[in-house]
Amino acid sequence: MSPQRFYKWLWVFVLLNVAGSCSFASEGIGSPFLLSPSQSIVVQDSAALSAKTTGTINVITVSGVINPVSAEFILKSIERAEAEKAQSLVIKIDTPGGLMEAMRDIVKGIMGADVPVIVYVAPGGARAASAGVFITMAAHIAIMAPGTNIGAAHPLMMGAVPGMPNDTSGTLMDKVTNDAIAYLQSIAEKRGRNVEWAKEAVLNSKSITAREALTLGVIDTLAEGLPEVLQYIDGKEVEVSSGPVVIASRGAAVQIIEKGLRYRVLDRISDPNIAYILLLLGIYGIFFELSNPGAIFPGVLGAISLVLAFFSFQMLPVNYAGLALMAISIILFILEIKITSYGLLSIGGVVTLLLGSLMLFESPDPLMRVSWKVIIPTVVFTALFFLFAVGFAIKAQRKPTITGAAGMVGLIGRCVTDIDPKGQVLVQGEIWQAVSDRKIPSGTSVKVKSINGMVLFVEAVD
Repeated sequence: MSPQRFYKWLWVFVLLNVAGSCSFASEGIGSPFLLSPSQSIVVQDSAALSAKTTGTINVITVSGVINPVSAEFILKSIERAEAEKAQSLVIKIDTPGGLMEAMRDIVKGIMGADVPVIVYVAPGGARAASAGVFITMAAHIAIMAPGTNIGAAHPLMMGAVPGMPNDTSGTLMDKVTNDAIAYLQSIAEKRGRNVEWAKEAVLNSKSITAREALTLGVIDTLAEGLPEVLQYIDGKEVEVSSGPVVIASRGAAVQIIEKGLRYRVLDRISDPNIAYILLLLGIYGIFFELSNPGAIFPGVLGAISLVLAFFSFQMLPVNYAGLALMAISIILFILEIKITSYGLLSIGGVVTLLLGSLMLFESPDPLMRVSWKVIIPTVVFTALFFLFAVGFAIKAQRKPTITGAAGMVGLIGRCVTDIDPKGQVLVQGEIWQAVSDRKIPSGTSVKVKSINGMVLFVEAVD
């Protein structure tokens, strides 16, 4: 098999491995969003539309980790609702938490909105945890579906603040916790919600059911579905940035706003597992292209993967020491092929790759780290790949040439005539002129020792 074909099959093998790792990633913590790419308009019946209500009820869905992409989607939706003079914006949310800075951007957007913002924790089984608590309590009207829960807002469960050390103990953690307590209490006070529970949610990670949240004054009501939400908010007066407004949802058109392709792609690659796979795919691609110049496809795909990986790093708490360790591990694997180290370089490569994978994203929140289900198969595959696959390719390239004139050396043939010192031999079905320093009778088996032009130098085979 030629080296070019060998590398092409290896690249196919890498892609299959990455596909398998992606399936592990989708099963791990922080599953990616599954939203329709289209935008649709859902309008009530003609009788409802006969009412004189103006403006629409815009509805968006936010599911998964709160990150800069989620923040941008919510803020743009608020701006759109304001521009369209919508009656209100309903945010249907189900989140385990996310980044603190993204959460603060969303809260500031809601608090400064000139349109009523309703946060609806749904469907049943959904949650508003960690960063979701701040977003829910910041809403003008907070509603939960039965069977949902809210709470666990300790800063430990949110991503580190950019520019601050990732220290989850001691004075720094006390400062972050106290800041989060004051922030949530100020939100609760502004919206007339339970200030004491807000403190407990941050300080002791208190979590409660939807019905308990209603009893404690954390939310405004319970609703089984969107129709009940619209029925409840109709006629409610809320304070927006420009002053008090009364929501008129009866007879209003309901506009369902889905995430576009851009947001879905950015959501996808902002998953730490996907970012990690993109990084390794980029490294593999560049390595293949450098090992086999002219293959083109591995280089192009590798470059695109690296760009996407580094883009996603902007939205994740990247530890560049972990990134450096991963680069060192690849260098060690390559050196193992070139240098006889009796496996020491390979062991070092496996260890550094594992450590780099664990350190790549620095966050106490498991949602913002690479899943073990992705790390283990990736490390094992990479180690096996560099230890065996590339090693076999190098050995194949170092084998003696088996074509052309040089490929004749070592072949066995038979004398067609006596050689004394010249004669003819049959080698691989071809008759060649041959010479020998000894007389060789016709019919004797001979071995090709060297070749000079079109003349073979042979010797008798004992």
